[in-house]
Amino acid sequence: MKELLEKHGKTHFNGCLPAYDGRKGFYTAGALPFTSKDFNIQLIDRDESGDIKREREFKVSVKLASRADINHLRQFLQCKSREAPHDIIQVLDVVLRESPSKNCTVVGRSFFAPGFHKSEIGFGVECWKGFYQSLRPTQMGMSLNMDVSATAFYEPISVVDFVAKYLNLGDPRRAASKTFSESDQIKLKKALRGVKVEVAHGESKRYRVSGITSQPTKKLKFLAEDKREKLVIEYFQERYNISLRYASWPALQSGNEPKPIYLPMELCKIVEGQKYSKKLNDRQVTALLREACRRPREREESIRRIAENNNYENDKLAKEFGVHVKKELVCIDAHVLPPPVIKYNDYGRDRTIRPRMGQWNMINAKMYNGAKVNFWTCLNFSSLSTQIASGFCHDLFSMCRNKGMDVNPNPIYPVQSSHPNQIERALSDVHRACNDQRKALQLLIIILPDLSGNYGRIKRVCETELGIVSQCCQPKHARKCSPQYLENVALKINVKTGGRNSVLEDAIARNIPVLTDIPTIIFGADVSHPQPGEDSSPSIAAVVASMDWPAVTTYRGLVSAQQHREEIIQDLFNVQQDPTRGQVNAGMIRDGVSEGQFSHVLLSEMDAIRKACQSLEESYLPPVTFIVVQKRHHTRFFPTNPSQTDKSGNIQPGTVVDRMICHPLEFDFYLCSHAGIQGTSRPVHYHVLFDENKFTADNLQKLTNNLCYTYARCTRSVSVVPPAYYAHLAAFRARYYIEGEGAGAADAGPGKGAAVRREAASVRPLPPLSPNIKDVMFFC
Repeated sequence: MKELLEKHGKTHFNGCLPAYDGRKGFYTAGALPFTSKDFNIQLIDRDESGDIKREREFKVSVKLASRADINHLRQFLQCKSREAPHDIIQVLDVVLRESPSKNCTVVGRSFFAPGFHKSEIGFGVECWKGFYQSLRPTQMGMSLNMDVSATAFYEPISVVDFVAKYLNLGDPRRAASKTFSESDQIKLKKALRGVKVEVAHGESKRYRVSGITSQPTKKLKFLAEDKREKLVIEYFQERYNISLRYASWPALQSGNEPKPIYLPMELCKIVEGQKYSKKLNDRQVTALLREACRRPREREESIRRIAENNNYENDKLAKEFGVHVKKELVCIDAHVLPPPVIKYNDYGRDRTIRPRMGQWNMINAKMYNGAKVNFWTCLNFSSLSTQIASGFCHDLFSMCRNKGMDVNPNPIYPVQSSHPNQIERALSDVHRACNDQRKALQLLIIILPDLSGNYGRIKRVCETELGIVSQCCQPKHARKCSPQYLENVALKINVKTGGRNSVLEDAIARNIPVLTDIPTIIFGADVSHPQPGEDSSPSIAAVVASMDWPAVTTYRGLVSAQQHREEIIQDLFNVQQDPTRGQVNAGMIRDGVSEGQFSHVLLSEMDAIRKACQSLEESYLPPVTFIVVQKRHHTRFFPTNPSQTDKSGNIQPGTVVDRMICHPLEFDFYLCSHAGIQGTSRPVHYHVLFDENKFTADNLQKLTNNLCYTYARCTRSVSVVPPAYYAHLAAFRARYYIEGEGAGAADAGPGKGAAVRREAASVRPLPPLSPNIKDVMFFC
């Protein structure tokens, strides 16, 4: 397109500057002198000396597809039209993206370049800094949403160095004679498939890796020009006078299966600017978060610098389309909601607590409903002694009793230590031993192995095969036995065994508008998708529902597998006989839905909710409020007054923004319900798609903020309303049931093709949860 404009811009395009979206969209600020025209464009590739290396000819057809009317956008922003003019917004977005797209690597809506900042995060991967940019319609007009970004890229290093880093081989020269195991080959194939490399021998050329050879390079043969088989190492020796040092290593493979191209790893270098789309390991995630984590003031300054460097005022294309972007961040109005009063058991010294800055201490309080646990035991899979494991259990259950639980001080079965290789057998043996005593095990404490990688298998066996409620603990914490850790574990144990840690005082007093006026269920729903590049795993849908109106702190959950990357919950309505029926209002809090899917999700899932209600009674149509929770966005708030922040320098918990940057017509708001710990707090965007309960903005915002103080696992307000949080935890847990410890981590890499997707068409159902597991908050 650049060649087209340089050659014909003044003659055929009247000197105008078009905006090109990189695909089929070609936009101009005014009409062109033609409606359809074909152009022949010749591209010439030259080598380093300037000689012609390759000539290519393209036919470019420019046809008038439609005319976007800016008046539609004005009417929408003035609330005179309900239909958002997405075509006009897209044109303006493309205009503002044109300049950075020429100079940066584009990843989604973010732009990255090595010049911004980059740093190694380990295993042949580096973190690139960049910026996010998106044009959005808001109550104050069109707004440019900007933020800093960070993501992982392949290091532009030799493939030999990448392999050494990825497999942790140390100095690659010392590993030149290494032979690779089958598991190492599989790892490398997944890591390198789809990566572009450039060769260092002969003519400079780039190839896309399709895999690696199963044989070492020294054994590879191919058909030479004389139709005779020749060894790869002989070919490079004779043709390029290169003696391959890493002949024991496999070679990269490009091309296709019938006509493969073998590329020795030591002669290839990874091309710069390729996003690393595989799952990052724990060390890489920690390093990436460390790079991305910035305090509010530092983040704000970075955004200001990016806006200044982008120089929108002098952008020729923006001027052509009449787009003007202000340099300053917009100053908006906000208000801070007060925290709710938390109610605990009357037998404790502190019967009620009002949190401060999103947190509180229950040292003098007792759980609102302490569960009763008569039959428990402990399995130790770590290197800790059985004596230390027993001491940990003693301290843990002392804490449970101190907080109001009724726990038998003695295990039903002696505390056992087992080898990590015998996990399934040890679990079965304990389960059988307890059943033989006719005392059903209510809780199993599990001290995990020293090495990670077994949590998923333990949860799968306990929750789908044996029906054991379990609490896993890390050996380092079991060794220390800190009171804060014991208290947090006690909170989890209580809700897993049927108790309630705390409730909202206003809920018990029936003083929450709408929620406590009439019996109401709050549903939370989420769909968890597999990692990018994994085409064979299903998506996991999870729905949780409150069971203890008016307190709405206890939830039950159901999970289901469905088609790969399908966002609509497929089995939301499923007929099952239930002897306990009642009639209630309903609130649906839906997580993980992008704006483009709002209407589809609402229509499909509201239909399922209606069918479910009518299956109870044909005329039963309770009022429903349907809210979407959005966490993955790039809106950040920075305090203007340093005296009105939390300890981390972030905006205070309870901060609500419901004007200026919100949707011009619809019911939405941003809520930061939690205190910042590190980095810049991310507010959650709540978008009300449907509301038959007729919430006022104030009532819904207050309810949402108050619910964030009912999360069972800690004494802090959380960033996302608990029903959505629990649904996310349930979906994440269910992935362990089918994928083990990978939990969505299996990476097929790009290019695996349609064959795998066809295999994924038939979804393997999840193993069913045991009945006693369904009845508790197993996902906590």
